[in-house]
Amino acid sequence: MSVPIEGRVTLKVATSLDGKIALANGKSQWITNALSRQCVHHIRAEHDVIVTGVGTVLSDDPQLNVRGLEGSDQPARAVIDTHGRTPLDAKIFSSAESPCYLFTGPLQAERRADYEARGAVVIECPIQEGRVSLTTVVERLRERGMDAIMIEAGGALAASGLKTGLVTHIEWFRAPIILGGDGLNVIADLGLVEIAQAAHFQRVQSQAAGSDLWESYIYQDTPSCSQDL
Repeated sequence: MSVPIEGRVTLKVATSLDGKIALANGKSQWITNALSRQCVHHIRAEHDVIVTGVGTVLSDDPQLNVRGLEGSDQPARAVIDTHGRTPLDAKIFSSAESPCYLFTGPLQAERRADYEARGAVVIECPIQEGRVSLTTVVERLRERGMDAIMIEAGGALAASGLKTGLVTHIEWFRAPIILGGDGLNVIADLGLVEIAQAAHFQRVQSQAAGSDLWESYIYQDTPSCSQDL
């Protein structure tokens, strides 16, 4: 099935078979294999911007750029960092090929100037429930003409994208390993009390990526009726 790229919000996750993104101590490199990671670069190249949270920056220090694909456009990078905790030497500032947006709450002028000296575009946003909301970030990015948005982040931001109904596509890479109940969940709490409240997605692609499994899903407004067996 062919689906449009524009106007989409893609959640990309890489997990163990039991839906974990890291060990209890935070170690996550590498859960999935090299082929899966290469496929992720192809997915990134199809998007205008990659969104992550400051927690991912602090724990993994990602570049969030496209590597190994000659001639591909580089997506912009966006970090949701309410309190300006992103280190000035973070790798996300190291590439001048595309802009890096920093979505923050109010910052001291000196801190803002430090980020701007590193090439960041600082966008101060209103605080809602103690943080900059993903909804606000998506709105601001779309105002700048970025319609194909990809989320690569931890469980809290993934949950926010699902709770707000922003996520239209999921790219899920599963490695054939089990990390156990003390591992970090791919999706944080959603606060559901009824199964009917769950977001439904339709699988449109499933293929091997070496020993891993790569599945693609699109949001399904009206889930198909299931039949008890």
